[in-house]
Amino acid sequence: MNEVRKIDRLDAGPRFSEHDAVRLNRMFRGSSTLEMLEGVIKGDLAGDLAIVSSFGAESAVLLHLIAQIDSNIPVLFLDTGKHFAETLAYRDLLVSRIGLTNLQVLTPDPDDLAKRDETGLRWSYDPDGCCEIRKVKPLEKALADFDASFTGRKAFQSSTRANLPRFEIDTTDAQGRLKINPLIDWSAEDIAAYFEEHDLPRHPLIAKGFPSIGCEPCTHKVAPGEDPRSGRWKGWDKTECGIHKPGEEPFL
Repeated sequence: MNEVRKIDRLDAGPRFSEHDAVRLNRMFRGSSTLEMLEGVIKGDLAGDLAIVSSFGAESAVLLHLIAQIDSNIPVLFLDTGKHFAETLAYRDLLVSRIGLTNLQVLTPDPDDLAKRDETGLRWSYDPDGCCEIRKVKPLEKALADFDASFTGRKAFQSSTRANLPRFEIDTTDAQGRLKINPLIDWSAEDIAAYFEEHDLPRHPLIAKGFPSIGCEPCTHKVAPGEDPRSGRWKGWDKTECGIHKPGEEPFL
């Protein structure tokens, strides 16, 4: 008698829902950042995880926290081709100092660059389009392999991030990927104290007046007392690169 062959079915439903994000926020309410990270990573509560890091002004804190739990979690770095030389050097320093073992460097599609930014100057007249080519599309492709990603966003960085929760659904992803913001409730003082306590090196551009560091053409110095991200895309009505979208984050 021939056995009836089972039909393989792919689950096309979203990986996570708003309900899952609410549940996780409630589960870790009152927990420290390290307790939350240990629960998520060791408890396998979010599936396949990755860290998205710019290796910017405050990136060392989240990278160090997560490396204490699992130093082999993939760290995704978008090499846009427009970074400050200091950022690339700082990336290599942190990887070595913290002991990160799974750095994955993402780059724009060469054909896309040739068709849409042949001169390399798209940032000067269409920063949204430049970010899409050099950041959004490469990251979207890489994150397709993961169920959730960690970000380094913090509420004090700008008004558009003031009400972000620890756990949210990635609004840029139709598959319901989970976005985790472990440091969202950390203050600038908390960040500074962690750097001091763990003797973490600072990004060299901070001392030169750059509290928030992105691509070189679109990052400017910030005056004391100004929003730390006010130097990003100065002169443009733009606050995010497209990886994170302001105004779409739920308040939980």
